[in-house]
Amino acid sequence: MKTEVTHRTVETNGIRMHLAEAGAGPLVVLCHGFPELWYSWRHQLAVLATAGFHAVAPDMRGYGRTDAPDAIDQYTLLHIIGDMVGLLDALDGEQAVIVGHDWGALVAWHAARLRPDRFRGVIGLSVPFGARGSARPTTVMPQTEDAIWYQLYFQEPGVAEAEYDRDVRVEFRVGRIAISGDAPPSTRPFGMVPRQGRPLRRDAPAPPLPAWLTETDVDFYTAEFTRTGFRGGLNWYRNIDRNWELLAPFDGLRVTAPALYIAGDRDPVLKFPGMDRHIADLGRFVPQLRRTIILPGCGHVTQEERAVEVNSAIIDFLRSLSERAA
Repeated sequence: MKTEVTHRTVETNGIRMHLAEAGAGPLVVLCHGFPELWYSWRHQLAVLATAGFHAVAPDMRGYGRTDAPDAIDQYTLLHIIGDMVGLLDALDGEQAVIVGHDWGALVAWHAARLRPDRFRGVIGLSVPFGARGSARPTTVMPQTEDAIWYQLYFQEPGVAEAEYDRDVRVEFRVGRIAISGDAPPSTRPFGMVPRQGRPLRRDAPAPPLPAWLTETDVDFYTAEFTRTGFRGGLNWYRNIDRNWELLAPFDGLRVTAPALYIAGDRDPVLKFPGMDRHIADLGRFVPQLRRTIILPGCGHVTQEERAVEVNSAIIDFLRSLSERAA
């Protein structure tokens, strides 16, 4: 069984996409979030290959060694789902199970929702499927006289990337821990950033690295984002309202593929406004939801913090699909 992770670049949906892959067998596509890379799935690729699957983790549009179009409107969910469909075509894959974390979870849910003929199963990590709201998303994001929701802060081109690009290593040496289950206590409300000053700068001493994050990991992320910057990933946020508009024709359409949802009980995403309702409604909008797994002590960096548990859950889900198809 070939479990070595190899790399190549394919053409998909008008862009060149870099991917890491391992194994042979039924196709599993792993979609990362912000600010991540194919590397976020380093603990899954060889394990899935050993279990008999062809695991593929691309650098998503705007990240790593994949193309990053200049125009902001080229980063909608429809563009990115198109990338995933084109990726299957480039790999000669008729169907795949799609797995996503963070923004990648949104891609996975909507890919399975809009193209169930190509995506036969879906696994969402951290972010559950959420029904389309009645209002333009940015109009209902929290803000006060002194602070705004971080996704509003991300909207102005050039602002957030200047902060991130200035402190790349801090983002991956401190920032990832800050959203994990190993985060130190904080008195500031999560997700709110000051209207003035440098909201993303972290001047406190770096905490010790937890077991799931090594200096080698920090070095890899830092080198890649130092080379590319953060603009490609931030452009996903700048299409939140546009996504809301584009998905209007599909309002009410359910995710009909078999599904699995995994999150940590210390994930800050679970504290987002309205997130409790999305999780409570998940079975209604995802009628073939097989299981919801909440990992104790786990934060937002799900597949890195709890690789063993996540790998086991993914493989069990994949094998259940194969058994039903047999």
